[in-house]
Amino acid sequence: MTAERGPHAIARAFIAASEAGAFPAGLVCDDMIAWTTLQGEHSLARYRQSLAWMREASGGTLAFTIDAITAEADRVVIEARSTATLRGGAAYANTYVFVLRLRDGRIASVREHFNPAIVLELLLPLMR
Repeated sequence: MTAERGPHAIARAFIAASEAGAFPAGLVCDDMIAWTTLQGEHSLARYRQSLAWMREASGGTLAFTIDAITAEADRVVIEARSTATLRGGAAYANTYVFVLRLRDGRIASVREHFNPAIVLELLLPLMR
């Protein structure tokens, strides 16, 4: 799906997939590794679960605004902001830096940096 697409298109597809709560076939490598500010390193399966959970917790309202995409060699950096309305009506907004590593036109790794204080305050109570 993405082999013929450039890194900026792959980055935009990643953001769209994050909003949708699922990665389409061909966007990521089967052995993709993820790292997040609060969870550290984990598997593609666990990252997929986190995306699906966020979609459910936000009732599908999660939206990202991309501020910048920078691509060099096999690395793509996305600076973005999110907004959502969480279960119970709380407004959620955070800032992110996603660092993607590409292999054969697909995402081989994701490093997701965000403000952990906002996650702990607003999302942690929903996990309980």
